[in-house]
Amino acid sequence: MEKLKMHSPDLTEQNIDRIAELFPQVITETLDADGNPTRAIDFDALRQELSDHIVEGPEERYQLDWPGKRAAAFAANAPIAKTLRPVREESVNFDTTRNLFIEGDNLEALKLLQESYLSKVKLIYIDPPYNTGGDLIYDDDFAESAAEYLEKSGQQSATGDRLVANPDSNGRYHSDWLDMMYPRLRLARNLLADDGVIFVSIDDAESANLKALLDEVFGRQNYLDTIVVEMSTTSGPKTVNAQQGTIVKNVEFVHVYKRSAAFDSVSHTPLLDGIDDYDTHYSVWLSDDGSLGSVGDQLQADPKVGADIQRFGLAGSSGFTVNKMNDLLALSEAARKFVKSNLSRIARVDRAPVSAQGRATEVGQWEKFEADHRTYLLTTLQNGNLQALIPLELNYRTSDDYKPRFGRTVIRGDLWKGFYQDMGNVGKEGGLAFSNGKKPVRLIKQLMKWANNTTDGIVLDFFSGSGTTAHAVMEANAEDGGNRRFILVQADETPDPKSEVAAAGFDTIAAYSRERLRRSAAQVDRRLDLASPSVDLGFRAMRIDTTNMADVHVSPDEAGQAELLATIESVKPDRSGEDLLFQVLLDWGLDAGLPIDSGSIDGREFFAVADDALIASFADEVSDSVVQEIAKRHPLRAVFLDAGFATDAARINAEQIFREVSPETEVRAI
Repeated sequence: MEKLKMHSPDLTEQNIDRIAELFPQVITETLDADGNPTRAIDFDALRQELSDHIVEGPEERYQLDWPGKRAAAFAANAPIAKTLRPVREESVNFDTTRNLFIEGDNLEALKLLQESYLSKVKLIYIDPPYNTGGDLIYDDDFAESAAEYLEKSGQQSATGDRLVANPDSNGRYHSDWLDMMYPRLRLARNLLADDGVIFVSIDDAESANLKALLDEVFGRQNYLDTIVVEMSTTSGPKTVNAQQGTIVKNVEFVHVYKRSAAFDSVSHTPLLDGIDDYDTHYSVWLSDDGSLGSVGDQLQADPKVGADIQRFGLAGSSGFTVNKMNDLLALSEAARKFVKSNLSRIARVDRAPVSAQGRATEVGQWEKFEADHRTYLLTTLQNGNLQALIPLELNYRTSDDYKPRFGRTVIRGDLWKGFYQDMGNVGKEGGLAFSNGKKPVRLIKQLMKWANNTTDGIVLDFFSGSGTTAHAVMEANAEDGGNRRFILVQADETPDPKSEVAAAGFDTIAAYSRERLRRSAAQVDRRLDLASPSVDLGFRAMRIDTTNMADVHVSPDEAGQAELLATIESVKPDRSGEDLLFQVLLDWGLDAGLPIDSGSIDGREFFAVADDALIASFADEVSDSVVQEIAKRHPLRAVFLDAGFATDAARINAEQIFREVSPETEVRAI
C-alpha cells in the first residue's frame, strides 16, 4: 500500500515537467547538494528558444555540443516569407488527392507545414545524407536577426541553391552536418502526433552523433531502439577485402523514437522471419479426447502421407519420426497440406506459466487453463512436472521475408536480416533506375506495419530522394485497405551528370521523383482488385516560392512616399487565385490536402475548400452580390482580396452582410 506523501507538491519538478514537454532539448543533468544526479534546465538553451537572436552561454554541461549549434537552433525558430505554390501540370488527380509532393528546401517546407500539420503526422521516415564525404548537405547560414532572416527569405526565390558538398577534408565536417540536421529534427518533432514515431536511416559515419542529437530533440526517454538492417553480404569485391583482414560493412541502422508515451498504447505488429527447417520438438499430437499422441504416428496413419513415407523410404525400423520431417516436407505435397491443416494439433512441450503453479493434470492427458487473458494447454509428465504445450500454429504463418511464404516463423527483434536481397532489385523499383542511396519499398512498409499507427494517418518524408516512401504508402494502402496519406519534400537538386537520373533526361531529382510516383501509382493500380477499396494514387505537386504578396521596400523620404502611393497591387503580378488560396490555407492552419472545388459568381472565380470549410474569392472587384451568395452558403471561413473592395464603405458593407446572413463565418481579407 502506497503511503501519502504528507507534504506539498514539488512545484519545481512540476515546472521542469512542463518545460520538458514543450522544450525537451533544454533538459540536462546536474548534481544536487548531496552529489546525486538530477534534472535541470539549461537556461541558456531556454533563452535561445525564446529569443530572436543567437544567445551566448559559457556554462559547461552534459550535452551534445558543436560550433554553430546556437545558430542552428535559431534557424529552426526564425520565420520565413515563403509559401507553397501549386503546380497542377506536374500533379496527379490534383482536385481530389490528399497527398503532397513539395519541391524545395526541407527546412522551409517544415516551417510552412507547422500550423497546418502541428501534431498531426503519425509517422516520419527520413533517409538523410550519411555524411560520407561525397554527398550534399544544406548550407544553413543564418547569422542575422529574425527580422533580417524574414526579409532575406522573402527576397530569395531559388529553393535548391544552398546544397553544398561536405568533403571529409572540411574542418567543420561533422559540425556542418549537425547544423543541417538539428533544426529540421526540431521542426519535425512539432509535427508528430502524440502517438507518432520517427525512423531515421543512417550508417556508422554519423550514427553516434545522430543518436545523441535525437536524444536531445526527442528526449532520451522516448528512444525505442536502433534497428540493424542487413543491406549487403560479404561477397564480390567485399570478399577480397575481408580476406585481407578488413571488417567490411554489411549493415545500416534505423534509429527509432516515439513522440511520447502515447505511442506505447498502440498495439504494435510483430514482424516475422521465415525458418526453413522443421523444429523436431514439435512432436506431440493433441487428440480431441484430451489424450496425447505422436505426430509421426499420425502422419504415417494418414493414407496419402503414409504412402509418400513408404515411397520415399523415410520410415525407420520403429516407424516414421519427426527427425525425418524436413525430408518429408520437401518431397511430399500431402505432408505439407497435412501439417498446414493440423497446426492447432501439433505441439511441443515447454515450461508451464507461473500462474499455473500448484495445478496438476492427468499424466498423458492435456487440458486448457485460462490465465493472464490467455489460454494455456497443460499436461503433466511421467516425472510429475507440469508443462505447457505450445501449438505449432503460434509460429506457423506468412513471413515478412523478401518473398513472403507460409511456414515456420520466428518473431524479429532489432536485427533485420535479408534486406540485401531487396537491394539487388532496388534500383528498378518504381520503374526508373536510381541506384544511389535508394531504400527498398519493403523496408519502409515493414516499419509502417510494425508501428501500426498509420492506417488512416499522415506519413512524412522530408528527405524523399527517389520517392520510395510514397510508393510504400500506396502499396500498403492497396494491401490492407488503409487511407494513409503522404507528404514528401525533395530539394530542387541537380543530379550527377553521370547518374541514371541525368541519363534519363531529368534536370532535377524532384522531377525524377514525381515521375517515379506516377509510375509507382500505375504499378499499384494494375495490381488492385476491382473489389478493393479505392486507393489515393495521386499527389498535389507544390513548389516553395517567395510570398505571393508584393514586396514593398521604400525609403522614408518624399520619393519613397510617392513610391508607396503608387503601389496599388498587393499581389505579385505572376500569382494566380489558386496560389493565393494555398497561402491562405497555410496561414489559417488548414490542411493543404483538403479537397477543393471552384466556380464563379457574376463571372468572378471563387474556391470552396472541404464542403465550405473555407470559401475564397480573390476577384479584383468584389460586389455585394458576390458577398451575398458566399454568405448564403454559411462557410466556416471566408476570405477576400482587400484590394477587391473599391472603398472602405464596401468593405464595411461586406462585413455587415455576413453579420446578418452568416454570423458564424470568420471573415478575413488579404
